[in-house]
Amino acid sequence: MGLSGVVLAIDAGNSKTDAALVDTGGTVLGSARGGGFEPPVAGAARAVAQLAAVVAEAARRAGPDVLGRVTHVQACLANADLPVEEEELAAEIASYGWGPAVTVVNDTFALLRAGLPDGGEPRGVAVVCGAGINCVGLAPGGRTARFPAIGRISGDWGGGGGLSEEALWWAARAEDGRGEPTALAAALPAHFGLASMAELIEALHLGRIARPRRHELTPVLFAVAAAGDAVARSLVARQADEVVAMAVTALRRLELLEADVPVVLGGGVLAARHPLLHERITALLAERAPRAVPRVVTAPPVLGAALLALDRSGAPAGAYARLRGQYA
Repeated sequence: MGLSGVVLAIDAGNSKTDAALVDTGGTVLGSARGGGFEPPVAGAARAVAQLAAVVAEAARRAGPDVLGRVTHVQACLANADLPVEEEELAAEIASYGWGPAVTVVNDTFALLRAGLPDGGEPRGVAVVCGAGINCVGLAPGGRTARFPAIGRISGDWGGGGGLSEEALWWAARAEDGRGEPTALAAALPAHFGLASMAELIEALHLGRIARPRRHELTPVLFAVAAAGDAVARSLVARQADEVVAMAVTALRRLELLEADVPVVLGGGVLAARHPLLHERITALLAERAPRAVPRVVTAPPVLGAALLALDRSGAPAGAYARLRGQYA
């Protein structure tokens, strides 16, 4: 197939950015990966400039003139949590002239699209639990449900970052006597080769352990929970409750509680299928939304961005299977 139709798909998360140039037959022509996308920290212009470097590398790998053939840019971006943020980022991306049409949505929509079947009118809900937590839903007619997902001020709890902070809080209080005992008090500092929470608190406070490394504590929390620790297990249970609360609320708002629809689960925390977490999520969904079908997606989210781009480009039916096969 020729290159008369090419789309640019971008998925930019807090920890990594993926860009892919895909022809409308579903063949990936070139792709590249870069660092995280954080416009609240860097500002929209600088964040998109960093994203542009990833696009440039994908274009280099795709070959001469491919970028000039792009008809649509689909960007699924972390931190595009409010419509005003989507509009600002869309304008910034459009200024690079990568294609005549630009669509920007929150990156949770990429997860949702990756977990939905191809063809027909899309409907379903997705919950992403990676560094943070978010949920979106889509109903027939294009109706959507979403949450601000800005953090505690918008009612959010959990995600890898939130879980690590909670684990530290409980461990600190266990060591100094303010809280109940938990094996987290020994396991968290041991992960960094330290002997106590006091040493870990000092190392984090003084920057001897970089703040991003706190995310390393989330798998430690799950390991301690799996070993039977009551405090750790309560945190895992609360995370499951939050995931299901978001999914069920979105289903209710879209009038899909009585429909056979997928609830797509993704992001590092959910894709890991930690038994305590996954089993509680599926049990709670069976109780509160019995017709919902939980579906864990482990494919790179850029797949969802590319599928959305193909949707907008009138791609033939076979393009979807071809594209999915390349990300299997």
